[in-house]
Amino acid sequence: METDIRVRFAPSPTGKLHIGTARVALFNYLFAKSKGGSFILRIEDTDLERSKSEYERDIIEALEWLGIKWDEGLNADGNYGPYRQSERTSIYQKYIEKLLEEGKAYYCFCSEEELEAEKQYLLSIGNPPVYNEKCSNLSSETVEKYLKEEKPSVIRFKTPHKKVIFHDLIRGKVEFDSSLIGDFVIAKDKTIPLYNFAVVIDDFEMKISHVIRGEDHISNTPKQILMQEALEFPSLEYAHLPLILGPDKAKLSKRDNVVSVSEYKEMGYLPETIVNFIAFLGWNPGTEREIYSINSLIKEFSLEKVQKGGAVFNIKRLDYLNGFYIRQKPINKINELCIPYLIKKGMIKSIFASEPIFEEYNGKISEEFIITETGEKILKSDIEKMVALYQERMKTLSEIPELIDFFFKDKLEYDKELLKWKEAKEKETKKSFDKIEKILSKIKEWNKESMRSVLMPEAEKEGDRGRLLWPFRVALTGKKTSADPFEIAEILGKEKAIKRVKQAKDLLK
Repeated sequence: METDIRVRFAPSPTGKLHIGTARVALFNYLFAKSKGGSFILRIEDTDLERSKSEYERDIIEALEWLGIKWDEGLNADGNYGPYRQSERTSIYQKYIEKLLEEGKAYYCFCSEEELEAEKQYLLSIGNPPVYNEKCSNLSSETVEKYLKEEKPSVIRFKTPHKKVIFHDLIRGKVEFDSSLIGDFVIAKDKTIPLYNFAVVIDDFEMKISHVIRGEDHISNTPKQILMQEALEFPSLEYAHLPLILGPDKAKLSKRDNVVSVSEYKEMGYLPETIVNFIAFLGWNPGTEREIYSINSLIKEFSLEKVQKGGAVFNIKRLDYLNGFYIRQKPINKINELCIPYLIKKGMIKSIFASEPIFEEYNGKISEEFIITETGEKILKSDIEKMVALYQERMKTLSEIPELIDFFFKDKLEYDKELLKWKEAKEKETKKSFDKIEKILSKIKEWNKESMRSVLMPEAEKEGDRGRLLWPFRVALTGKKTSADPFEIAEILGKEKAIKRVKQAKDLLK
């Protein structure tokens, strides 16, 4: 095993962990674990205005929920901390001063107006908008004078003009002409580094061996390689993951309804679904197999199997996978996962009313719940029966309130036309209800088997079973589609089931 392999996931806490960024974390994690290496989590929070502690918490909680565990870094042991860039100022300052002293970086005092005017001019004549190096040859006396006067400035890297060539582990040979990059800004001052500089220092100090990130970062790679060379750092291995595309094959955007990991969690997707789904966004094991746990992904993963072309985000596949994983879980676990959605909709409330709804379920919810609309008490085991009826139908956990809401209502609102079977008239439907009510009232042992054994033969006598079973189903649920009506009636109980049949029948008078 290649135990010297060290990779890092380094998100900026400027927003919730996006599903695409989570894919970067997963691929880094899988690569490290498949090679017996280390996975490091660090936070790139040099953008002090946009970085927020709540976003950092969201990143940590999302990774933990997905089962992506880091070996060292934020909130974990490690010999290369601190793991927040905002706490590494003195480290960056040392290297900035080194570049300045060696003439490999310099202060630039050009105003934003000057820079913008120069940029527009270069674009107008068809040249790349690179900095004209105006401040690169200022005398030390002039620089000191401007600094004492507190003239606004930045620090630029003096880019050597050369071909920058590196081997990308996914794309092969990649080549850049550094003259098209120009002298780029690496810091606002000695204590405020910008991304491209800070990441080079952090990767060196933390002994990172491989950088695995999105294709959108590929233009940063030559800049970082040039700085590594200027500081005499060892070179790194790079792998740039393909873009994630929307259904229209364009770059993924918010209009494609792709959101953060925490939002997918609230929408009722399971962590194993998200992991399985994002693993296939740009990677393929080369077999027909589609279902992978995170442990099986570790065994199969390799960068050689990562594709170069963009990966299409298919929400239908995401729903399919989630439905599959929902069906695999034991009903008691699915019930526990569904309960927060019922609470959120106000359909039930735990006596532990202060419990956070969507935090990890701690198993302390009471055995007894209160139906909020009627005040009627219902056992957790009965809710489990309701959920079990729809486990096979659910694509997301958040669908459960709408699927079983009829259980929690004292009186349903019926569509009169929906109560009728096909072309049946109201008079015929009313007769069906009369027969159903009469049959149900005579059943002594109230269970689905007893009801089925009596109602099914009567339905067969009608020549079309739907004449009896359709009105029965709609009377119980008020819905066009539902689970087995006999199972629903068993959970409702005899009194409530017959009451609903009467209410539906009365609508036809």
